[in-house]
Amino acid sequence: MTEIVHVVSLVLILGGALLCLTAAIGLLRFRDVPTRLHAATKPQVLGLLLIAIAVGIELQSWAVVAFLVPVLVIQFATAPLSAHMVGRQAYRNGTIDRRTLHVDELADAKETPPGAGG
Repeated sequence: MTEIVHVVSLVLILGGALLCLTAAIGLLRFRDVPTRLHAATKPQVLGLLLIAIAVGIELQSWAVVAFLVPVLVIQFATAPLSAHMVGRQAYRNGTIDRRTLHVDELADAKETPPGAGG
C-alpha cells in the first residue's frame, strides 16, 4: 500500500512541478500582459494545488493538512486578485492593445477611479 502512495505522490509532484515550469516559461515567452497574466495564475495555482495534495498524501498527517489548507486558500484568493489589478493597471497605462480585446468593458470608464478625487 505504501508503494502506491509513493507513486501517486510522485506523479502529483511531477505534474505540479511541470505546471509551475510551464507557468515560468510562459512568463518569459509570452509578449503581452493578458497572456502573461494567464501564465502567471492558472498553471501556477494548479501546480501548487497538485504539489500540496501530494505532500498531504505522502505525509498523511492532519497537522500537515491543517497547514496546507490556509496556504491554498490564500493562494486561491490572492492570485486572481493580483492578476486583475495588474491587468487593470496595464489597461490604464496603455500597455494592452485595446484593438485585440474582444469585449472592452472599461472603454467608457474614466481614467481615474470614482473615489480618487479626479
